[in-house]
Amino acid sequence: MKIALVVGTVVASQKEPNLEGSRLLILKNVTIDAQVQSEYVVAVDAVGAGAGEYVLYAGGSSARQTEATHNRPVDAVVMAIVDSWEVGGVEKYKK
Repeated sequence: MKIALVVGTVVASQKEPNLEGSRLLILKNVTIDAQVQSEYVVAVDAVGAGAGEYVLYAGGSSARQTEATHNRPVDAVVMAIVDSWEVGGVEKYKK
């Protein structure tokens, strides 16, 4: 799993039928110290996340392990909205 910031959405009117009804989010990876990175990822949203929220996402074959993505052609899935995280006893983010 990785931490990312939701920075946008993708709308695709033509897509694989197995993806119908899936919401696609644009994510930017975040370091453990809450520094937003330049790398983008497009992921299926399984939890109702929105722009500006920090999320946990999984990639690769793990992305097909949720109810929303089972047996779908998905390489990344948002599976949690982050409320807070701390490292070494120091809170790095709190919603």
